[in-house]
Amino acid sequence: MYCKYYLNLHQTCLVSRDYSAISNAAFFRVNDLIMKNFSIPAAILLAIISSAVGAGLDTARIDQITGLKGKMNEKEGVYRVTFPRDDVKVVVDGWTMPPFMGLGTWSAFTKGAHTEAMVMGDTVLFEDEVNAAMTAALDNGLKVTALHNHFFFDQPKVFFMHIEGEGAVDKLAGAVKKVYDTTKAIRGLNAKPAESFSVVGQTSLPEKNSITAAPLNEIFETQGESKDGMVKFTIGRAAKMQGVTIDKDMGVNTWAAFAGTDDSAVVDGDFAVTEDELQPVLKSLIKDKINIVAIHQHMTHEEPRIMFFHYWGRGRAKDLANAVKGGLLVGGLLKVSSPL
Repeated sequence: MYCKYYLNLHQTCLVSRDYSAISNAAFFRVNDLIMKNFSIPAAILLAIISSAVGAGLDTARIDQITGLKGKMNEKEGVYRVTFPRDDVKVVVDGWTMPPFMGLGTWSAFTKGAHTEAMVMGDTVLFEDEVNAAMTAALDNGLKVTALHNHFFFDQPKVFFMHIEGEGAVDKLAGAVKKVYDTTKAIRGLNAKPAESFSVVGQTSLPEKNSITAAPLNEIFETQGESKDGMVKFTIGRAAKMQGVTIDKDMGVNTWAAFAGTDDSAVVDGDFAVTEDELQPVLKSLIKDKINIVAIHQHMTHEEPRIMFFHYWGRGRAKDLANAVKGGLLVGGLLKVSSPL
């Protein structure tokens, strides 16, 4: 019986369930109208509107910036935007997977504790999109908290990058939009995901490895382990798990392995970092064109909590070594324990 009144509220109407346009002034006008024109308990209706206003999210603005139409979970106070990755056909174990089965990119916004808002999300990516999307996220103030796969035997390979951020709604929505636009631009150039890191002009890796260890030893200020023309450096750090001290040989270590030649080399490895170290070290490596290929955990109940991220890079061996050392310096990892 009150729908006529609700419809007159247009975008602030409860029937439309779009609370984002209700300003404080509008709220008090609604209060005045209800008190004057309704015999129903005004407190009930006002409590509903107050809850929506109290969510503190300009959902219309989120839609406008991201270009997506979101949905509000009123119970949780969360506004979520999502879209399916239906631009690339994905086959898992021989079956063409509908995006509904787990190929949806999403970002969820809620009121922050110390800032206007918080965002969390999961971004569906193909291998040639990952590092560009991660760069867009980090450059625009988001944190990247995980990078992993959800399937086996998927073609093309699908990865999932988790993001998190706090701040103003406009800033967070704009950062999310930058990430999404980055992936769209890559697929706009080539609908088929690339199958290698190769770039124009990059030489193939030789079958026989011949890395000169001495310059790398000098860069890392320690003696690396050499084998068949390859060189590897391992740095441990102490942690505790189940009351036991664990270190390098129990798997709490950062390592870098070099193969190829001095002028055409590959580096791959793993960083063991604390939660506070993760973002600055990621930024350091990406800045130096090192590809991040996984971010995850290896343990449970360890102290401090250790995150691991794996990486891959191509270039001159000394340049790659300096890039890895840059990450070590940013994270303070050269001081945590003795190298090999």
